[in-house]
Amino acid sequence: MSFEDRLSEVGLNLRSSIIRELLKFAASPEAISFGGGVPDPNTFPRHQLAEIAKEVVEQDYSYTLQYGTTEGDDLLAVQIIKLLNRIYGIADVQRDQLLFTTGSQQALDLMARIFLDKDSICFLEFPAYLGAVSAFRMSFPRFETVPLEDDGMDVGYLENRLRELDAKGEIKKVKFLYTVPNFHNPASVTMSLEKRKKLIEICDRYDILILEDDPYGMLRFSGERLPSLYKLAGPDRVVLLNSFSKVLTPGLRIGMMVGHSSIIRRATMAKQAMDLCCPTLTQRIAARYLERHDLVEQLKPGIELYRGKKDTMIRALNEHFSEIKGAKWVDPEGGLFVWVTLPQGFDTIGMFDVAKAKNVYYIPGEAFSIEKTPSTSMRLSFCLPPEERIVEGVRRLKDVIAQYGREKGLM
Repeated sequence: MSFEDRLSEVGLNLRSSIIRELLKFAASPEAISFGGGVPDPNTFPRHQLAEIAKEVVEQDYSYTLQYGTTEGDDLLAVQIIKLLNRIYGIADVQRDQLLFTTGSQQALDLMARIFLDKDSICFLEFPAYLGAVSAFRMSFPRFETVPLEDDGMDVGYLENRLRELDAKGEIKKVKFLYTVPNFHNPASVTMSLEKRKKLIEICDRYDILILEDDPYGMLRFSGERLPSLYKLAGPDRVVLLNSFSKVLTPGLRIGMMVGHSSIIRRATMAKQAMDLCCPTLTQRIAARYLERHDLVEQLKPGIELYRGKKDTMIRALNEHFSEIKGAKWVDPEGGLFVWVTLPQGFDTIGMFDVAKAKNVYYIPGEAFSIEKTPSTSMRLSFCLPPEERIVEGVRRLKDVIAQYGREKGLM
């Protein structure tokens, strides 16, 4: 049977993740991978989670081994509402403003399902988070990208573009703007407070919904914690997405949406058609963990671990890349990534075969474009390799750049 002519538009529009495809090569013991944003397993509280898992299976089995509600575990909701107040200063979140999802990726998919269609416009930062692009693309919207600067989104560019769309009578087609304001994936930058306020003012003026994704916000190494967009503007303007994947463990697959109750209700109905409910077992494990352990305190050793790895990578880049004229990189205040940009003429996906031969891996900047635009940039993740491997990996990357540069007549 031939299946191709039976595929739907969505089926035909599917694209494999370039990150997943590229990282297939990074499995050998000799390889050093700066690829996926995979947390260091040493940060997982495995012993505490193991004790809790045994307990909730044996004692809460009538809940944890059964179907649950689509909205998610009420005990977990109690803990998350407390955490939102403590971490973000967001008070008075009601139960009907909170939906648990299977990772924050499902939350992105739900937002696409309830807001986007072929006539829609959605705004994203450029470079763009690949997971968001993949989720939104399923609904065939028109993408508008806003360049990132050292202090976050170019809000002047956004304002001009919205003004142009308004003049054309297309402003109502703009369904939302998606942003990662803290330690952006992949660009590593953090949106300044001034830009956060300006972004909200612009979106208020044009009545644009903001989708704020903050999976890395608790992983801050330096600088002042900035108020979230949700804290500044509230649920009438912002939907906040978050996840336990980077701050507890990705294996629990717990994400969450916080927003206006009417949006959460629509997302809940869409989720019912998708998977009925999230796993009750992992939600109850997380709920008991938060009841008994201070997540903020538990995170401190992990933050110090990542801070050390980040500092090691920055020192290695300063040592090995400083002689590459025109190369630059971001020293992030938190998160898991360093964004490196090479001089004009380099193509980091074209350079990948050289890197593969030297057993060092990164994510080319092209992976974070809407239409696979060639890029001089690459994302380096420092979270998984030990520090000595980070130093060796950066040294190998320097050799990769030098070889590619000579082959292309760039060096």
